[in-house]
Amino acid sequence: MSEDQSRSRQPLYSQIDVAHTAYASANSGASNQENEQTRLLYQLVAGQDRQNELLEELVNQLSAAQKQRAAELGQWKQANPHLSQSCRAAAESLSKVQTEFLDGLTEEINENFETLMDGEFMLNEFVDRFGPRMAHLNGLLQVLSQLSATPNPTNTPNSP
Repeated sequence: MSEDQSRSRQPLYSQIDVAHTAYASANSGASNQENEQTRLLYQLVAGQDRQNELLEELVNQLSAAQKQRAAELGQWKQANPHLSQSCRAAAESLSKVQTEFLDGLTEEINENFETLMDGEFMLNEFVDRFGPRMAHLNGLLQVLSQLSATPNPTNTPNSP
C-alpha cells in the first residue's frame, strides 16, 4: 500500500531530459502555453485600457461639476459684493475665535491627559463638550470662507 501512495504522489523534483527529441516535443507544449499567456496578457492590457478610460471619464465629470460650482460661486460673489465682503470679515473674526477655542482645547487635553487616557467616561465627556462645537465651528468657517470675497487680480473684469 505504501508503494501505491508513493506512485500516486508526484515527485517534488523532476528529471530534465536534454536530448534533442525531448526538446522538440516540449517546445510544442511550451508554444501553446506561451500563446495562452500572450492571450491573457492582451486581455489584461485591454482591461487596463478600459479602466483608464473610465477613470478619465470620472475625472472629467468631477472636474466639470467643480468648475460649474466655482462659476456659480463667482457669479454669487459678483452679484452680492457687500455680503461677500461681510462674509470675509466674519470669517476672519471667527478664525480668531477658533484659535482661542483651540487654545482652550489643547490646554484641557494637556492638563487632563492621564484622566482622559484612563477613564472612558472622562473621554466621552470631553468629546461631548468640545466635539460638536469644533465640528460646527469648522463648518461655519468653511461656508464663510467659500462665500467671502477674495481679491484675485487675474480674474477681475476691469483689469487691463
